[in-house]
Parts: sequence; C-alpha cells; structure tokens
Amino acid sequence: MAASRGRETGQSAVSHDASIFAVERDAHGVADRLPDLLLEADRIAQTVAHGIHGRRRSGPGETFWQFRTYEPQDSAQLIDWRRSASSDHLYVREREWEAAHTLWLWPDLSPSMNFQSHLAPVTKRDRALVLTLAAAELLVRSGERVGLLGLTLPTSSRRAATRLAETIASHADAPQLASGKPSNARVSRFSGLILVSDFLDPIENLRESIEVLAANGATGHLIQVLDPAEETLPYEGRTEFLGSEGGESWIADRAESLRTRYQARLKAHRDELQALAVRLGWSFLVHHTDRPPTEPLLNLIMRLEGRDSGYRWQGPATGATPGAQGTEGSS
Repeated sequence: MAASRGRETGQSAVSHDASIFAVERDAHGVADRLPDLLLEADRIAQTVAHGIHGRRRSGPGETFWQFRTYEPQDSAQLIDWRRSASSDHLYVREREWEAAHTLWLWPDLSPSMNFQSHLAPVTKRDRALVLTLAAAELLVRSGERVGLLGLTLPTSSRRAATRLAETIASHADAPQLASGKPSNARVSRFSGLILVSDFLDPIENLRESIEVLAANGATGHLIQVLDPAEETLPYEGRTEFLGSEGGESWIADRAESLRTRYQARLKAHRDELQALAVRLGWSFLVHHTDRPPTEPLLNLIMRLEGRDSGYRWQGPATGATPGAQGTEGSS
C-alpha cells in the first residue's frame, strides 16, 4: 500500500510539473504572437475608424466638430456669424462629444479558445485577442478609458493597446484570463464591459458571473467567438473528439448522426445566453473565425454609439454548410 501511495504521489508530482510547463509554454506562445496580433489589431482599427470616422458625434465639449444649419430650437448664441455671412443660411458651430467613458475588456484565454479547425485561418484565442486590442485602440482614439477586467487600471493613453498586450503576455495563465469566465472585479455603475469568449461553459456558470458584473449597473456587450466547425459539425464517419483540457477523448462511429442533436443543443445554449443579455439590457453578437474581424468590431462600435440598427453583418447560419451565409447576431 505504501509503495502504491508513493507511485501515486510521484505520478501526481510529474503531472503537476508537466501542467506547469505546458502553461509556461502556452504563455510564451501568447507573448510571441502578440506583436503580430497587435499590428493586426491596429490595421483593423484603422479600417473600421476610416469606415465610421471613429465615435465622433455631437455633444458637450470644447472641440469644434462641424457646421450645421440653424434650427428653430437652437440658441442664437450658437450662430457662427462669420460662416453665415458667406451664405444665405444661418449656421451653428457644433461641438464634439467629449464625455469620457470607462470600458473594461476581457478576452477569454481558456484552453477551449485554442481550437482551430480546417475551416478557419486562426484560433478562437487569437481572434479574441485581436478583437480586444483593436477595440482598445479604437476606444482610446475616441477619448475613452479602457482597462483589462480585474488586471489593470483604466487608461486613455495612446499606448493603451500596447500596454494591454504587455499585461496579457505576462498574465496569460492568470485566472482572470484563463479560467473561462470573466473576473468578478467590481466595476463602476456607469462603466461598460466588452467580453469576448466562446461562452461554451455551462449556462449556470456564465449566468452567475455575468449577473455579478451587471449587478453594479454596468452595461455590457458579449461577443461569442466560434470556429465554423463548432456551428456545423462538418465531420463524417468515425471521428475522435478530444477534450480542450487534454486527457479526455470520445470516439463517434458516425459523427454525422450527431449533427442535428448537436446543433439543437448549441442553439438552445445560445438562446439562453442571448435571453440573459436581453434581460440585463446588454448586447450579444456572434462571430465566426472564418469571417473578417472587422465585422464584429464595426458592429460593436455601432452598438456603443447606439446605432446598432444601422448595420447588420452576414455570417454562417447555424446548420448551414460551410460557405453558406445568413444573418447572425443579436436581435
């Protein structure tokens, strides 16, 4: 019995050491990829900002934005007489909205996010990082403050995306990023949350974490990142499925026979997640890794501006064959 216990203890120690090395290797992998991901995020932010001109809009502030024609409800003090003198119309100077807002970002770096099928060019993890860093870049350009949920203080620095990338590289294995659920860090009532994950954990666990964050009155945006194979289950014949945590496997003799039930279960899970978002007044959208990352980012910025009805992007519909398209996202 003593010898048996000794072997078990030794095996446990070896397993623990192996898991530590695996985590360290994974952390180095993230650090190695982040410079490229940061460049991609900056390029995507440039593209989106060019398409919607950032988040500039009329509101209280000191910075001149644009001229517009005078309306009866405008105060006469707003009229720009020099501009109006050169025209037959009266013009007012409209200022740019400058009320800074704090948005907390959370990319899910749990093991399930490492998945990449033959249908997608990137892992879910890399896409989540790109979306997070690109969102940070766009938001700070608009004068907002951003921070990593549970890890950093909010900042409006022009180097915010780089600082977030550095923090992610040094905390890739931290529970705040790698546990599969957002940190329960306290956020202020008027701040916002952008959570990027596959959200495939049991709905009870997700509901508990999200409701804790929403309890403080913060608004939120959920971006579900999925590989297209996770939507369609395109496998045929005898197929071995491996657990994302490692060590678990299951063999299906006819994978195609599981497709209908699998898609029904995925839809039910997503419906519950979307119902939770609707109940809390949050937004919810789905992004697939075979689609351009500009699509969910543009959709997100439009929602942050309150113009979500003005843009709808196309993605693979649940149950569709790869390459087919249908409307996807929050209704």
